[in-house]
Amino acid sequence: MYRTHNNGQLRIEDINQKVKLCGWVQKSRDLGGMTFIDLRDRYGITQLAFNEILDKNLSVKARKLNREWVIEVEGIVKERSSKNLNIDTGEIEIEVEKFTVLNESKTPPFTIEDETDGGEELRMKYRFLDLRRKPLQENLALRSEMSIEIRNFFHQNNFLEIETPYLIKSTPEGARDFVVPSRMNKQQFYALPQSPQTFKQLLMVGGYDRYFQIVKCFRDEDLRSDRQPEFTQIDCEMAFVNQQEVLDTFEGLIKYLFKKILKTDFPKPFPVISYMMLLKNMVLTNLT
Repeated sequence: MYRTHNNGQLRIEDINQKVKLCGWVQKSRDLGGMTFIDLRDRYGITQLAFNEILDKNLSVKARKLNREWVIEVEGIVKERSSKNLNIDTGEIEIEVEKFTVLNESKTPPFTIEDETDGGEELRMKYRFLDLRRKPLQENLALRSEMSIEIRNFFHQNNFLEIETPYLIKSTPEGARDFVVPSRMNKQQFYALPQSPQTFKQLLMVGGYDRYFQIVKCFRDEDLRSDRQPEFTQIDCEMAFVNQQEVLDTFEGLIKYLFKKILKTDFPKPFPVISYMMLLKNMVLTNLT
């Protein structure tokens, strides 16, 4: 077993427990007789303490650890003398008894911090390093949680999640299709779907009643503020419903997500813009 806990898990109640941790070296502080290392994974940061009096050889080895090295440590949970209440594990530290370097790392081209010194182009070049930063991990965790709750909501409302094909015939929409050559059929091409609506009508005619999917869409068009080659959308279809039932379903989805993710309630119905009001606003916008 490489680890018994993650780096955001241990608390003051775990004092004197023997644990194993793994992670990346966030930073190192050499204070002479004591060396402190922040060990990071996606769950948080735990401070490691190396005491020269207890084990000089281990302390010397710890001073050679650099940023982003991957290590495995074993030690005892101790109460910190100088607590850091800004992090969840700030009341404890690990008195390290032994550690193993799992992988060394070159010096990163930018700091792996919430606020990094790396520009966007540099971070995209080393995307695997950028993804170690907490803001990106939180974004991906939020997306994952939202996807789970979207599926929960639709499941509770009798929707079936059904995948539709990616390799299809080209459809006459506004943007250009991405095309994929077929090896089996010479000089023939598939198109990647600009939107999944092509097949969902078949599901309604086939009697599936309520369908949804969280699906990729592909459009080979120039980049703009609201356009990119691929994006994800929630696609749905319902049979035997009127307009109000459609509006109620998706208002319910939005309220459900805010309640589950942000613990925020919307007690009243959403305001509805009438067609005439929308038309009037469009005319006024064009006039100005």
